[in-house]
Amino acid sequence: MDHEQPTGYADLSGKRPVMAILTMAAPKLGFRGNRANFEDLIRTGREKGFVVYVLTARSLKLTHPMLYGFSLNEETDEWESGLYPFPDLVYNRIPLREDELQPKVQRKLSQLLESPRVKGVFNPSFFNKWELFEWLKNSQTTRRYIPTTRKMVTSSGLSRMMSKHPYLYLKPVSGKAGKGIMTIRIMEGTTLPYRLRIQQKKKSCTYNCSTVSKLWSRILRESGGEEYIAQQGIDLASYEERQFDLRALVQKNTAGKWSVTGIGARVAGTKSITTHVPRGGSIEDPEKLLVHTFGVEKARELLGKSRLACMQLAQQIESASGRIYGEMSMDLGVDEKGNLWFFEANAKPMKFDEPHIRKKSLERIFHYGSFLMRTAKPVTAGGE
Repeated sequence: MDHEQPTGYADLSGKRPVMAILTMAAPKLGFRGNRANFEDLIRTGREKGFVVYVLTARSLKLTHPMLYGFSLNEETDEWESGLYPFPDLVYNRIPLREDELQPKVQRKLSQLLESPRVKGVFNPSFFNKWELFEWLKNSQTTRRYIPTTRKMVTSSGLSRMMSKHPYLYLKPVSGKAGKGIMTIRIMEGTTLPYRLRIQQKKKSCTYNCSTVSKLWSRILRESGGEEYIAQQGIDLASYEERQFDLRALVQKNTAGKWSVTGIGARVAGTKSITTHVPRGGSIEDPEKLLVHTFGVEKARELLGKSRLACMQLAQQIESASGRIYGEMSMDLGVDEKGNLWFFEANAKPMKFDEPHIRKKSLERIFHYGSFLMRTAKPVTAGGE
């Protein structure tokens, strides 16, 4: 038996659309994932007329009319297990790549995508950083935002890249929240010209190397056999001597079109090489930072350009992937000259802490869900 006896049954009155939040099972807690996020989704869904529950990949049975899941008791606000109707929509929040890549999970995701019973699955998978940059390079519209990016395979390849770009970022292909990021700067005219900085929890440590081979040995030791990309480093605009970048949330709206839900900003920690909040970064107002650096008029222009770039990037990613996505978050950088750069997109965005973005982001999930219910399965990718 997969489960203990359920403690409740979902209210099946009426023909309300049903959305399942897909995640992984956990031995004692029942399921994994960000519970506070799931609670917010369930409450917002109820306000919008949806039945919403948490479903584990293990409990997903494609032929059953009712599935074992978890939801919030409306009276006590406590989690309870129960039987819920087979979902019309599935919102994929499987937390880790290694979970999603398990063959049995992949099989279930494929079955969901093909099932005529399901009107929409979003978002079907994590992104791979290398694939992302390949997709974006293939479009004239999005190519301009992409820093030079190469697979990091050999020391000679890295050396060639350093000869063109004396500042590089090294990123794990399957990285998340700034984990495993390194930077290289060439310090001309010194006895130890290769400066490698490695991101740790909330600070970074630095190694100075005399030769490329010593640098390469240290990188291999730190990367632990993971696949990495090397990317042209960008000298970002800064605020009080701390670099900042922009975080955008792009979601589909009631018409099934890509739309920018909001743009926030993250300022790097004093000892950090990334702006991620778990790595010591802090949240700021993007307009304030851009006005401080570029003045009012240029700041407004840059925010407008950022919004346009996000829409173009989302459309190209979805179109090139051949899959349907409902949302993605993006990291964009503005360099010291005011040029816009794309660094990363996440298919399963972490929750935005800015209250106005957070509220709208929850509502938009159900706006897009309503669109999918009205139109059955979308005919094309790309938001067109």
